[in-house]
Amino acid sequence: MRLFIDTSDSEKIVVGIDGEMFESQSRKEKTQALLGFIDEILAKKGKKISDVTEIKVVTGPGSFTGLRVGVSIANAIGWALGIPVNGKNVSKGENVEIKYTT
Repeated sequence: MRLFIDTSDSEKIVVGIDGEMFESQSRKEKTQALLGFIDEILAKKGKKISDVTEIKVVTGPGSFTGLRVGVSIANAIGWALGIPVNGKNVSKGENVEIKYTT
C-alpha cells in the first residue's frame, strides 16, 4: 500500500492511501498533527502503518517548514519499516532531497 504525504501548502496537509486523498483543514499546528492524521486515516481504512509498502512525499516547492516536516516524517516511517521513500532506500542512507525554491 502506498502512503502519500503533502505538507507543501501552508494552509493544509494532504495524506493519501493508495490514491485516495484526505485533506486536513486544521491551520493551527498542522504539521504537529501529521502523524495523528496519518494514523486516523489508516484506522478509517482498516489499515495499520505496517501495511505501508512505499511512501511518496512532496518535496517542493512549498512551505520551508512544511516540506521539512513532511520529508522528515516520511523518512522516519520509511527507515522504521525498511520501505522506499520516493524510490530511495532511506534505511541505507539514501537521501530524499527537498526543493525549497518556487
